[in-house]
Amino acid sequence: MPSFNPRRNLISYMNDTSRKEYIFASDFDQTLTFNDSGYVLSELVGIPTAEFERKATGMARLNLVQQGGELAYLLLHDPEFKSRVRKEHLYEVGKRIRLKENIALLYQILESGIPGFHFDFYVLSAAPVEVVRSALEGIVPANHIYGTEFLYTSSGEIDTITRANAGYGKVFVLDQLQTRAQIGPDHIVYVGDGSSDVHVMLHTNVRDGYTIAVSEAKHVSQVAKRTVLSTSALAVLAPILEDIAGWNRLRIRSFFESYGIMIQEWDRVRTDWLTLRTATVSESEAAAATAK
Repeated sequence: MPSFNPRRNLISYMNDTSRKEYIFASDFDQTLTFNDSGYVLSELVGIPTAEFERKATGMARLNLVQQGGELAYLLLHDPEFKSRVRKEHLYEVGKRIRLKENIALLYQILESGIPGFHFDFYVLSAAPVEVVRSALEGIVPANHIYGTEFLYTSSGEIDTITRANAGYGKVFVLDQLQTRAQIGPDHIVYVGDGSSDVHVMLHTNVRDGYTIAVSEAKHVSQVAKRTVLSTSALAVLAPILEDIAGWNRLRIRSFFESYGIMIQEWDRVRTDWLTLRTATVSESEAAAATAK
């Protein structure tokens, strides 16, 4: 089998006028990062993280806002957050948040490293856009990052919201990107980790797109076509190369190694979600009779 050479791949890419165009759209919090923007922001401005979690969980339980929009709601309406948070704090959160490994390499490979394919990399997040752009500065172009957007007062205090990117908001943005790129819906890949990604994953799946979950969160892993668990952002390439590019595992391993990355373990397992309870006497008797 011929080895992969990144330079040769780039030259081939530049000369290939028949490559297939795709959109690769990814969530941010806990998809490209290890932690949540809300927790980092709370610590930065002196609000206990337990208090942020209590408020966010309460809103989610009441369905007060779209899933993923809890932080934006707090920044606009909660007196404690509204009085303490300024625009510069959002930029600082981006610098403090812990990113997963190899995001820059993932961007490079999707852009020009897979012969015959080009994936336009976008980030769709419910987090404040300042957080995401600050965290991914120098990695993903600012105009490829879509997050929740605010207007600010002259003192930097949040005044109002101009774009909410939670829940169905991601569907709206993704549809706009598809129209602009003039590609079919089956050429969309979406990667996410939690319940705030369910709307956009369902929307992508029903139109024959491709979805990847990067957590075992019940709601999202049941919806996504593949689930990949890794500390490296680069791991999502494995199902893309296997299912979209049609490569076998040996070729995928060689490809990773050409970039100095070794796949040390690759365990493909199926996750079964079971909820068990103690059966009543009548249920036990009926089951026993059926089993005979």
